[in-house]
Amino acid sequence: MYLLLLALAPALILMMYVYFRDKYEKEPIKLILKGILLGAVIIFPVGLIENYIIGFGTGLSKIPKAAYDGFIVAGATEEAFKYFVVFILIWRNRNFNEKFDGIVYAVSVALGFAAVENLFYVFSNNSVQVGLLRAFTAVPGHTIFGVVMGFYLGMARFSTDGKGKWLLRAFTVPWLLHGIYDFMIMSGHPILLLAFIPFLIFMYRHGLKRMREFNEQSIFNPANINFMNQQENNFKEEES
Repeated sequence: MYLLLLALAPALILMMYVYFRDKYEKEPIKLILKGILLGAVIIFPVGLIENYIIGFGTGLSKIPKAAYDGFIVAGATEEAFKYFVVFILIWRNRNFNEKFDGIVYAVSVALGFAAVENLFYVFSNNSVQVGLLRAFTAVPGHTIFGVVMGFYLGMARFSTDGKGKWLLRAFTVPWLLHGIYDFMIMSGHPILLLAFIPFLIFMYRHGLKRMREFNEQSIFNPANINFMNQQENNFKEEES
């Protein structure tokens, strides 16, 4: 039972954290749960594809093999499936009515995926140590990939132009971050392993900055509502 809690608790805590960081208009729990479920389900086709394409890297030396496994096998496959699911889930959904919503739903899918992945790792190794390590690395990593994906989806949804650019970045930036993350670990190179912690810190700071930025821009933020009302009043005064 304790292994089950250890495997699932990090994803639950991080989902609650992101949910409550959405300060001004909470998203429907039902839709968030749907995102979590979809994220959990896609781990199975992702696993099949990864098991198939990992063989194409056979024969590569250690560093190129780490790059192939990190950027292609894990990074590209996992982020592509997450991206597809998030897009289908929310792009035309009426609840996607401000930028921060993209982050909430992308994180829900990412953490659904991370929770099931964590179950496999923790129980296959039957290890508390693995669970604790992943609670501070892999699960938060998936969260940040989701934050970044949701950030760019929010930009795409509510930009008047350049939607294609933002949609492309919604996949490529999480993919690159994911690839770098896995490459550093899989390489086993002392310098890359030493740089891993600073990279994690960079990702955490980057994710927090993105959430703070969208909260400040929220159309439901009282400061923005007051500003828009003042602008409207000024415009009416000028007309009269």
